[in-house]
Amino acid sequence: MADRVCPQCGAPIDPNATECKFCGEKLAVQQAAQQVQAQQVYAQPQQPQTQVVIQQAAPQQVYASGINPAWPVKSKVAAGLLAIFLGGLGIHKFYLGKIGMGILYLVFCWTYIPAVVGLIEGIVYLCSNDENFQLKHHVRLN
Repeated sequence: MADRVCPQCGAPIDPNATECKFCGEKLAVQQAAQQVQAQQVYAQPQQPQTQVVIQQAAPQQVYASGINPAWPVKSKVAAGLLAIFLGGLGIHKFYLGKIGMGILYLVFCWTYIPAVVGLIEGIVYLCSNDENFQLKHHVRLN
């Protein structure tokens, strides 16, 4: 097991690696910066130095598949059928958690444009593969 972890995704990395094999984060710059800091600390210990520490927000957890387990569980078939049969009212958008788009569909339902778009979206939902559907709509499939 490696001693180091990637600062971007938290995955374990090899000690001699120049980039993370999971997220592609470049590590060579960090190694050089750490070596320069170590040399400065050991070269001039008697001089007090004022350091400005910029604390970055914790990196968001990135998963190998890209699918976050915190996303809600939804059914691709249910979303597709709702889009085909009730797409004019935007029910499929409400189901997928896109409330703003659902309201937009409701506002324009009298024009029948959302019905046509919903029919097309339903077909696309049903024909798309599972991984693309999950990543695009930020849901997990059951």
